[in-house]
This record gives sequence, structure tokens and C-alpha cells, in this order.
Amino acid sequence: MSSSPSAPRTDRTQRTVAAVHAAPVFMDTEATVDKVIGFVERAGREGIDLLVFPETFVPGYPYWIEAYAPLDQQSANAAYAGASVEVAGPQIARVRSACRRAGVGTVLGVSERLPGTRTCFNSQVFIDPDGSLLGVHRKLQPTYAERIVWAQGGGSTLGVFDSALGRIGGLACWEHTMNLARQALIAQGQEIHAAAWPGLSTMAGFEAVADIQIDAMMKTHALTAQTFVVSAGNPVDATCLSWMESAMGPQKHITEGGGWSAVIHPFTQYLAGPHTGPEERLVTARIDLADLDAVKVWVDSRGHYARPEILGLRVDRRPLWHDEGRREWPAAPDDDTERPASGTD
Repeated sequence: MSSSPSAPRTDRTQRTVAAVHAAPVFMDTEATVDKVIGFVERAGREGIDLLVFPETFVPGYPYWIEAYAPLDQQSANAAYAGASVEVAGPQIARVRSACRRAGVGTVLGVSERLPGTRTCFNSQVFIDPDGSLLGVHRKLQPTYAERIVWAQGGGSTLGVFDSALGRIGGLACWEHTMNLARQALIAQGQEIHAAAWPGLSTMAGFEAVADIQIDAMMKTHALTAQTFVVSAGNPVDATCLSWMESAMGPQKHITEGGGWSAVIHPFTQYLAGPHTGPEERLVTARIDLADLDAVKVWVDSRGHYARPEILGLRVDRRPLWHDEGRREWPAAPDDDTERPASGTD
């Protein structure tokens, strides 16, 4: 069996995709949105069709939950809810406008605040190159101490979207250990998978194993789903560490660096990366959706490898939260939404 299947290549099926390996302007929502827009504009200039951002890039992953006692986190967690964004809110509108101007699709990791509440979700926002808001995925199961910060997402957001670039879906971090969640995306005919990660290898106890785990999970999904995987992880920078120390005091559990970003072919070879460490870059590769036809000659998890007479999957897609199932996204903005004069909400 060849490890490099070939298929006729046409412009119609080719895409340039990139994982954004970068750190946010930690806990500064508007400045981080500015940074997101900068990457979108750069992608437009460089002919990149799709950007995938790390987990909760806006306003940053709350690394303090792994480093401080719960009672010491109260003010930081309150600030984090305030720095989280609503979908669709003014910050997302700014990103959508940038995507429309640049012609770049984006999967943006955000901490999403439920309208009218202080409850948040670990979410991925899917935006088409014309600025259309395709939808949102809310992480089904926050991991370990993440439960302090984020609520559980529901099955109504476990979807694959019909993008102009292909059928795109995503998962965040250790959602990739949830085989039935991955199968739910497979059953919907996923072609491009957006994987969002924090800097796991910076956490005490994970230094030697995190990148190995991510590598294994990303290659597993690429092959079992027959999908291109774009995996983005953020490095931890000095801004993050300084913010935590100023808010809660010294800690020794989170260090600088980390992150793991790559683009992986369905037959598991790297098309770009993996890139790790503090250097920020767009981990960019050219993919061809026509390759999926050749891969599926061997294994087709929605077709001849599904064996539906033996195996089945049930997904409860009923709305879980009050805004699910009846959200109507506005049209893409015609121009850049003005930045709020003050505050982070």
C-alpha cells in the first residue's frame, strides 16, 4: 500500500491552509482580536484560504486553573468571564469583516460567554471566506480544572459545516479522546478538521508526554476520519506568566514555550510542521481534497468501513442551553465594526 496516494489535482479541489502557532495578547480581548485580524490580513496577502487558531485564543487559555488553589482564582475567573466574547458580538463581527475583506476562512478558538449570563464555553467559531458565520462548536466536556471556568457544551453544536472550502468541523483538546464525538464528525462527512490546543507541554507533569499525545490523536483522527487535520496550539509567553503572577502570586506549574501545530494528510504524513516552541508562525500547507477519493478506496468510515448493520451511533442534538437551536446569525458586516471605546466585554 502506498503511503502517498495520488489523485488528479485541480484548482477546484486545492486549498492552502494554515495553523496559527501564536500566543494571544493575554487577557486583553481587543488587542487579541486585533492580532487575529492581523493574521487574517496576512493570510489574504499570502494566498491562504483557511486559518485555524488555538484553543480559546481570545482572550487566552486560563492556565492559572492548573497552578493555583481554587479560592485564589476567584478574581481571575471573574475577569476571565468579563474578557470572554459573545457570538455573535462586536469582536466576532470585527473578525468576520476582516475575513470577508481578505477572502479567508477562519476557525477561531474563543471563550464564549452565554448571552445574559456569566457562564462561558470553550468554543470554536467557524467563519467562511465571505464573512458568513457558519456556526459554533462548544467543547462537550471541559477537562479536569477547566470545569471551574467552562460549562459543558451540547450535541446541537457537534457539527460539520458546509463551507466554501469544504466540509469543516473541529474539536478542542482532549475532546479528541472522545471517540464517539469524533465519529459524529465522521458520520457528517468531514473533509477538513480544525483541532484547537493550549500549550500542554508547558504544564507540570506533561513536559515529556503532551506532544506525543497530540501527535497520536491528530494522526488517529486524520486516518480514521479520512480528513485533513489542521492542528493549532499556542505557546505560553511572558505576558501570560506575568499576568498570572501579578494577579495571584508566584507559581511553578506553568512555564514559557510549548504549543504543537501541524497540518496532516489523511494517510498521516505531515504536510507542514509539527512546529513547537515560542517562535510564532503560520504553519502552512497546500492540501487537495481530491486525495480523499484515493484514501477512501482503502478505508471509508462513512461508507464500506461503517458496517451500520453491526455498529451505530446516537447523538442527542436537542438544544441544551437557552440560545441553542434558535440563533440566527446576521449577515456578514460590510465594513470593520468599530472597536469598543472601553472595557473588554
